[in-house]
Amino acid sequence: MIHVILTWVLPFIAVLGAAVILHEFGHFLVAKLFKIRVETFSVGFGPRLIGRKWGTTDYRISAIPLGGYVKLGGDESNAPIEGEGASDIPACERFDLRPRYQRVLVALAGPVMNILTALAIPFAAALMYGVPSMPAPVVSLVRQGGSADQAGLKPGDRIISFEGTQNPTWNYITGKAFLRPGQEAHMEVERDGKRLPLTLKVPKRTDGGNEIGELDFQPDSGALPVIVDSVTPNMPAQEVGLRPGDQIVAVDGQLAHSRTQVTQYIQDHRETAIRLTVVRGDARLELTAKPKPDESNVPRLGLRFALEPREPAGPIRAASFAVGQNVEIMRLAADALGQVFKGQRSVRDTLQGPIGIARESSRAVTELGWAGLIMMLSFLSLNLGVFNLLPIPVLDGGAIFLLLIEGALAPVGLKLSLSVRERIQQVGFVLVILLMVFVLTNDALKQISIWRGPGNIAPPATTPAK
Repeated sequence: MIHVILTWVLPFIAVLGAAVILHEFGHFLVAKLFKIRVETFSVGFGPRLIGRKWGTTDYRISAIPLGGYVKLGGDESNAPIEGEGASDIPACERFDLRPRYQRVLVALAGPVMNILTALAIPFAAALMYGVPSMPAPVVSLVRQGGSADQAGLKPGDRIISFEGTQNPTWNYITGKAFLRPGQEAHMEVERDGKRLPLTLKVPKRTDGGNEIGELDFQPDSGALPVIVDSVTPNMPAQEVGLRPGDQIVAVDGQLAHSRTQVTQYIQDHRETAIRLTVVRGDARLELTAKPKPDESNVPRLGLRFALEPREPAGPIRAASFAVGQNVEIMRLAADALGQVFKGQRSVRDTLQGPIGIARESSRAVTELGWAGLIMMLSFLSLNLGVFNLLPIPVLDGGAIFLLLIEGALAPVGLKLSLSVRERIQQVGFVLVILLMVFVLTNDALKQISIWRGPGNIAPPATTPAK
């Protein structure tokens, strides 16, 4: 039970709670700057669980952990969710009597706070630890008999186009492949001065209840020491005595030149015992481990290698890295949604709710510790911020959209009546409730399928990297 709390409950509360609090703090801060009364600052919806009232604001934690809200004085647009407000609020503190630009800025502040958080985390990480040294798109290893091998890809090929994008980075290539399990991917490579078009079928596997695509070829990262960063409890790597900090110098007698080479070798020999030659301090050890299935029924040793080398970065390069990383995430998210509308990807594999967030938070903290949780917070904050900008009633984007419509109608003497606004809010409320029901049901069914998978592995589950 304690293990469940430490690896599931607390990471979930930390990540989702932080994302929600930051979002609502954005609304709260701008409202306070404009001297608008804030009646309630709630983390969660529904009945009040605990809280405290300071001044005119009730700071509370509510029963349904699917977001949060800031209840502004005089704003009854979301009364079905937030409850009725006080009726004796002075006109100078009422949100609904403020100029339109102030109301837009208050609505924008929550998503903007989330997006700034998503930018700040990789920016700070880049300043402190540097930016990853990105290898050129040159192929180093190709799994024998795999789809890339069958398509004609060879070590030494330089990828000059992938899915229509010229001069792609490895992050772009792996991200595109991630979203295309079992689908064809078109690429163009340069070999001996010639350009060759290739088409491969992206291999697929199930990870955390989702079908994902993975590459069966690896980049050339150069000759780098292969250092173990972490080992997963109760997996073969830990059982044979492998420790963080160990350097793997050979696998089955073959010299280890890079972590990509060792990773590929382990993936190609998932059904057999692997002999690892390890250097630990002044000692040289021979350890033999046979991969065994994880909770996704994928044979693994249960180890993670140290991250790729990083290069020092100043403020400008760190900012560029942070923006680029977030743009890449949103590009992949848009790609995934586009596949859903085209029927190329299931909604089940695309949307996740609280259970999915808890599962991914558990994975992050188990594999990477606090660093994993902070990365998860960055990813969740970005998605929360952008999602709330969608022009859906009840969301911030819906409120902004209605205010802009009112602004467009005002010059011709028209405005939205209270009854029309209420109907729009009711429709939005129903849509959001239906979405919540769907993602909760989807999460529950996905988690049940994971628990009932081969081996009947019970939660909490972890997903080792190798």
